[in-house]
Amino acid sequence: MKITKLFIAAFTLITLLYTASNAQEKVNYTADVSNSTINWKGYKPTGSHHGTINLSSGALKMENGKITGGSFIANMTTIKDAGGSAKLERHLKSDDFFDVAAFSTCKFEITDSETIEGRTMITGNMTIKGITKQLTFPVIITETADTVTLTSETFQLNRAEFNVKYKSKTFFNNLKEKFINNEFDLQVVVVAVK
Repeated sequence: MKITKLFIAAFTLITLLYTASNAQEKVNYTADVSNSTINWKGYKPTGSHHGTINLSSGALKMENGKITGGSFIANMTTIKDAGGSAKLERHLKSDDFFDVAAFSTCKFEITDSETIEGRTMITGNMTIKGITKQLTFPVIITETADTVTLTSETFQLNRAEFNVKYKSKTFFNNLKEKFINNEFDLQVVVVAVK
């Protein structure tokens, strides 16, 4: 009888400790938008342009050192050209490109993550101009006591898939060498805190 009671007490204690440790391993973080960045680079036959976009909000969910969810929202009204061209910035915000007046934000929502050959790959839904496409890209996750940082490798998006038409060969067949590449680079750093 004593052995049974002792076993039940030990089992209960182990269950409580396991539940408590699991609860501590699930952590929600909120993006520190002032320290997070989105870098972009677009290409054409005669050169390229690059710049930044600010985050307006974001969140990351971690469990046992693995990213399990989250999302971040970019403020498209903050598109900046690293060369300081106000004309280019206005054009990128216009309906030729991202139509910021109608679509002031874009969003990426994480749906899955997995480790492939030692690299963390996250998959999620990217929404630009009201159009959502699934996307997978590699990231590095760095955790400290109070923060988690998601740093992506540079990856590419095809703007034509999001109805960004200006000088795209997908939509116009008479551009010759005056086209702008459909593929553009993105690189994301999201710093999030408990």
